[in-house]
Amino acid sequence: MSGTPTDPEPQLSVHPSSPPEPEGGLQPPSLLQPPVPTQDPPHTTQIQQTQNTQTQIHQTQIQESNPGLQHQVKAVWINHRRKLLLFGFSLCAVILGLIYYKHHNPQHRRTNQESKVTPCLSPACQWASARLSSSADPFTQPCDYFLSSCGSDRLSPGGRGRLRGQGIPGHPQNPKEETAWTERRGQSAERDNRGLREEEALDRKTVLLQYLRGILESNHSAGSAAEQKARGFFHSCLDTRSIETAGAEPFLTLIQKLGGWAVSGQWNRTDMNSTLSLLMRDYATFPFFNLYVGKDPNETPPGSTKRYIQIDQPDLLIPIEWNIRTLKSQANAQMLRPFLASCQRYLALLGAPPSSSMHHVWTFISLSSELAVAAAPLQHRLASGRLYERITLRDLQTKAPAIDWLSCLRAAFHPLPLTEDDHVLLHNSLYIQHMSRIISKWLKKHEPSTSPVHTFMVLNLLHTLMPALDSRFSDTENNLSVALGHTGGVAPRWKRCVLETERGFHSVLTHLLSERTAHREAEEIIENIFSSFKSKLHELNWTDAKSFQSVMKKSLTPRLWTTNETSTEAVIDQLFSEVTVDTRGFFSNYVQLLSMWQRRLSQLLAEQAEAADILSVTPILLGDELLFPMGMFVPPLFHPSYPRAMHYGVMGFRLAKDILHLILPDISSQSDTVLAVGECVWGHYLTVTEGAAFSLSAAQQQELWLQYSALKITLQAYRQSLRNDPSDTSISGLSHTRLFLTSFSQLNCNSDPYREFMPLESSFLITVLCAESDLCPAGLQCPNQTQQHSLHTC
Repeated sequence: MSGTPTDPEPQLSVHPSSPPEPEGGLQPPSLLQPPVPTQDPPHTTQIQQTQNTQTQIHQTQIQESNPGLQHQVKAVWINHRRKLLLFGFSLCAVILGLIYYKHHNPQHRRTNQESKVTPCLSPACQWASARLSSSADPFTQPCDYFLSSCGSDRLSPGGRGRLRGQGIPGHPQNPKEETAWTERRGQSAERDNRGLREEEALDRKTVLLQYLRGILESNHSAGSAAEQKARGFFHSCLDTRSIETAGAEPFLTLIQKLGGWAVSGQWNRTDMNSTLSLLMRDYATFPFFNLYVGKDPNETPPGSTKRYIQIDQPDLLIPIEWNIRTLKSQANAQMLRPFLASCQRYLALLGAPPSSSMHHVWTFISLSSELAVAAAPLQHRLASGRLYERITLRDLQTKAPAIDWLSCLRAAFHPLPLTEDDHVLLHNSLYIQHMSRIISKWLKKHEPSTSPVHTFMVLNLLHTLMPALDSRFSDTENNLSVALGHTGGVAPRWKRCVLETERGFHSVLTHLLSERTAHREAEEIIENIFSSFKSKLHELNWTDAKSFQSVMKKSLTPRLWTTNETSTEAVIDQLFSEVTVDTRGFFSNYVQLLSMWQRRLSQLLAEQAEAADILSVTPILLGDELLFPMGMFVPPLFHPSYPRAMHYGVMGFRLAKDILHLILPDISSQSDTVLAVGECVWGHYLTVTEGAAFSLSAAQQQELWLQYSALKITLQAYRQSLRNDPSDTSISGLSHTRLFLTSFSQLNCNSDPYREFMPLESSFLITVLCAESDLCPAGLQCPNQTQQHSLHTC
């Protein structure tokens, strides 16, 4: 115990809540004492006043008699005031910190932003909202969702590996959870199966064709004349009843217009080159060779826009195969029987007498087989250096004199003024020379009354016009296709009709698509994604400076691929002024389409600018431009009323992935980052699935890096877009990053052309991204994952 000092010293208290010392009388009143009540009893007030007066007198006496003590009192007061000020500043700092955290904490900021986001209520957004509502929420059952398989067999090296979700509690592929999952899923099995079928069909090209179908099916009476003709053509194509009623009669009438043929016994013995010119000009049919327009890859200077007529070997109707021993093509003996049967069936449908039809079939097969001998696959021609040569029409006439080249090409490309000095690109010159000799031999050998060369041309015309004939012809063609081992199936009628309409009315559909494309929104997302991509290049660890420079020197300008000159409705109407459409006569409409398609080739040869391909759905490199077709930016994948989060989550990711594939096809050999990131992402997957580790191929590692990089590029572009314009709308109560990730998770891997190289579901990349980011919703860990917190960031 300590004793009490004999000389009293003032006691200095630093606790604001301590009561004043009653005996020392040296401590000033505390600033943090509770306030004195405003009303007190009178007696109490008098006692307090008396005590205060005595205290003040006592303090005055002490101060007057002891100046040193007065100095100590002042020092104590100053020190106490400093501490009070320090406490006040600290309290203010805490308050300001809380305010700063409230406004700058990402989670709180997202919650605050989302609470103020305006919902999108347009019809397109309502459709998207219904679609999202009918889909599983990827953030409520991450193990079920992010590990769902696009085809689990392609994961394991031998195709017999464990399914992706096996061993994960709560996952349907875990046998222990199978019963509960079946019960849960059974409640909406029909809806999910229907949604799966829709998802599988929603590849990029199908989405575009469905959109064009909607345009053609819409009833706009105020549309231009050309627009109405395009719609009339499309509807006549869908009118299968009228097509079935017409039967083979329209084609038989056309044969008579061409001078008849020997199969029916009525033939005017027309000149071979005259008939060939008519087939090329009016019916886009080329029996003995192929004809198209294109650039010369070896043109100097590079980037030239000049186009040439290109002549190549034909797509022969007879099934042929390449003999690697003789280095020649030959008829496929195993397929001759079904091919013979199909030819007999065609002649029967055209009313040929059974007694003579077999003779005409055999001569057709014999001529086809002789022509096929010199046909060679592209790989062989490349290896032997016989891809193509530039040659004048005069020299071509000398090489292959059986064809009147100048007359036939003038007919096909009317009204262009071709001369003998014009150059063409001749592919497989050996075939063209061989074809000329065979035709000359057959014209001399056979009597004019049988004319197998003329029959050969008519049967090729039949093949061209098959889409406009009744189902008996198409069924025969499909049966042959199955017999030949082609398992692609038959496209829906509407899809074939859209493609045929675009073929003839290309400029009309280009104009309609351009009118409906959200140019500003598309250009903005293209620019932002490409800018984010360029910044990504600097983050890579390049193997050498040369690799980096080879990529960076590509000074590309990204833009939406549209027509250079916007055609007015009046100009387009004039272009189709001579076209007459019969809504119940698809055959005559189709014949006009062939003529329009051939005129389109003539226009392509004359033009210098690259015409926009509205059926293209992937970007292309053209000179120093990176062109993104309008067909990429169509509903339901893209709509001007959608929130930007949805645009970036779906279309932005696809743009980024396309850019990476197009510009960095060999990135795995140019950067060490690809291997490191690919292994890191794969490590995340193996940790979550507890699967047996095995090595990925270089192509799989590159695809993992590419798709993960595309997701990060897209998210960076979207966040930059939000910084430029913080306003964005919501769908189904989701907005900003949550909507971005949810939209991305809806992408179907079955529509990905690189799915064979992707060893896991793309939506799993969300969990990898969220492992290194505070942007994601909480709770993305699987129930049995205790080590997920230790995963490395990729």
